[in-house]
Amino acid sequence: MPKEINKLNAINKQEYAEMLQQALVEIRSARLAIAKQVNSTANSIYWNLGKLLFEKQLVEGYGSGVVKELSIDLKKEFPDMGLSPRNLWDMKRFYERYFQAEAKLRQAVAVLPWGHNVLLINKIKEDKEVEFYANETLSKGWSRDLLLNAIKLDSYQQAQKSIKSHNFDALLPEAHADYANEVFKSSYNLGFLGITEPLRELELENRLITKIKAFILELGKGFTFIGNQHRLEYNQKEYFVDMLFFHRGLQSLVAIELKIGSFKAEYVGKMNLYLSLLDRLEKGENENPSIGIILCADKDHLDVEIALQDINKPIGVAEYQLLLPKDELQTLLLTEIQASENENSLGNQTLGNDEE
Repeated sequence: MPKEINKLNAINKQEYAEMLQQALVEIRSARLAIAKQVNSTANSIYWNLGKLLFEKQLVEGYGSGVVKELSIDLKKEFPDMGLSPRNLWDMKRFYERYFQAEAKLRQAVAVLPWGHNVLLINKIKEDKEVEFYANETLSKGWSRDLLLNAIKLDSYQQAQKSIKSHNFDALLPEAHADYANEVFKSSYNLGFLGITEPLRELELENRLITKIKAFILELGKGFTFIGNQHRLEYNQKEYFVDMLFFHRGLQSLVAIELKIGSFKAEYVGKMNLYLSLLDRLEKGENENPSIGIILCADKDHLDVEIALQDINKPIGVAEYQLLLPKDELQTLLLTEIQASENENSLGNQTLGNDEE
């Protein structure tokens, strides 16, 4: 037993945090794969039922009696499958919406939860837009509520307008640069922080740390959080990186610096130094060069382009949306008030589950 204790003591807090995060990534990845398989099987059934109704040329109104009777008879055999008349009509709409669509789009929606698909059918008309939201849902594990919020924020249009500001193409191997370009976005939505007034950079960082799971979801799949104010020591001097991650797919350390105001060229020089230190002090032998992301409230693409021109480390600059729109802020406040009231009345009892 003492030997086991010594082994545990030999692992420092940072190593344990990294090990824990890697274990969580493995479990979440496995659960996501299982969920995709389950969703695919269920959607295949719904697709075929929708096709049946479509081929029988049943329409709401004229065919309502038939579908109602079909629902009653099917529920006798399969009471837990959600075969209500409304759902059967949604299955027909699901088939009608996608049976002539490109295979890539059909594959994307095939593995979404059914509630997500119904939401997309009701809210989105264009195929490219559906594909965008389906892929974002899969890569970030969005619940139906998060998907609805993304649609309300018109995330698709924002993504189309955004110009990515980085030097990945010049400094990373082609395949690695293409992947990094997919991983990192030009804009991040930090509205989940519920911030309603200006705050300092350290306060922003602390808010993100308290909601690190939500921040990792916004960053995307594959990120493992290492720590904040990550200390680097070289030549008897100390340096501190705001937030340090590791990306499993890129096999790179990812340093994130948070800036409250607009982008300034001097931020690039500071990040270049941090990346040099990370590559010298902490990068593994088989890992790729460290990547830096500067998160600012606002950026001018031309300013970023000039600042990155003679830099020899891969750096990207992205904007973030921090303050919630008025209607979302109102919803947030009402939710917080309701949660507080429930907590007061029920003590420590856990309330509900996240909607899948």
